[in-house]
Amino acid sequence: MLRLAAASLAGTAIEFYDFFAYGTAAALVLGPLFFPTFSPLAGTLAAFGTFGIGFVARPLGSVLFGHIGDRHGRRPVLVASLLLTGAATVAVGCVPTYATIGTAAPVLLLVLRFLQGLGLGGEWGGAVLLTAEHAPAGRRVLWSSFPQMGPALGFVLANGVMLGLSATLSEAQFASWGWRIPFWAAGVLATAGLWLRGSLAESPLFLEIDDHARVPLAEVVRRHWRLVLLTAGALAVGYAVFYTVTTWSLAYATERLGVSRTVMLTCVMATVVVQGVLTPLAALVGDRYERRSLCMKGCAAVAMWMFPMIALLSTGEPLLMFLGFLGAMLAFIPMFAVIAAYLPELYEPRVRCTGAAVGYNLGGVVGGALTPIVATALAEHGGRVPWGVGAYLTAVALLSLGCFALLPETRPVPVAVTEPAPG
Repeated sequence: MLRLAAASLAGTAIEFYDFFAYGTAAALVLGPLFFPTFSPLAGTLAAFGTFGIGFVARPLGSVLFGHIGDRHGRRPVLVASLLLTGAATVAVGCVPTYATIGTAAPVLLLVLRFLQGLGLGGEWGGAVLLTAEHAPAGRRVLWSSFPQMGPALGFVLANGVMLGLSATLSEAQFASWGWRIPFWAAGVLATAGLWLRGSLAESPLFLEIDDHARVPLAEVVRRHWRLVLLTAGALAVGYAVFYTVTTWSLAYATERLGVSRTVMLTCVMATVVVQGVLTPLAALVGDRYERRSLCMKGCAAVAMWMFPMIALLSTGEPLLMFLGFLGAMLAFIPMFAVIAAYLPELYEPRVRCTGAAVGYNLGGVVGGALTPIVATALAEHGGRVPWGVGAYLTAVALLSLGCFALLPETRPVPVAVTEPAPG
């Protein structure tokens, strides 16, 4: 289990490194380089639009790789998705800017971002299912939380590279070529990830399935459409909080508040490190208590913290911004830590890879693709303190809370051992 969980964590971290490197670049430099004819606001919105394309592609990736996972096994998904995402990320670092090739530059950026999202759409389902289906029932949340630490590790890697470059290069050097280095580094990381995943064993639960679904998506739509919609709505809050903190806040604080790029990256990275460390600790709790109840508590905590977070962010003071971000991350950890075990348990094994991945990635469209764009537009008309962003995030948290309330509990109930009657 430890070797399997470590390989899943490493691969997921690499794939999210690729995804987050783009998100950070979109917040900091892609607008002027690829949309120079736009106003600063419109350029930022356009850059976040290309960021959002990755989320739109993720449900399609979950359909494609989910079909492979339900028909041919979870293991092939891990290799194919990592290969696609890594290749697309390296290619992003090679795309000439608008000044060199004109409108072809943003078009290429959109295509490659779409391919990134396609690969990541298959990654989560394969990594989580392979781990969850190997894990014993009493420790399923704990072992499934290892892939869940991948986003935090990938974000720290991506932004650590960005932070190092930002601190050592001039603005002109960073804008000219420095921003490309994190994308090129993805090639080395992807190669290492493919090596780690090459020896993983197939899920024993998949091997026990006698009647594989011929067209998994058709079966999910016909029999589980309500479950897919509810899981998508339930997971929207996690995406909304994470990408508000890690992507939108970078653009807002550097452009509107005048906070330095290095300070913002440091604040956000410190927050994500704490979240990554605490995730497995929260997972230990998740194996002892009801999954759905913990998810609902997390949503309620997020709803109560969004306005204080926006107020603290608007001060522009590093310590206060960090406290605001930290409160938001701590609030949704109860949900984040258990969802990798809870979501697959909602679906029957023969369509689990498709159903769980589609629900998960549709939540990304609602919470991840839209949030930076909506928040940027709301902040533009929100004065010094963009309360509209806080209201939007609170509404997303309440939506997710309602969806979780309509989902069933899945935590396995321990079977009592009774002594046989004497005689």
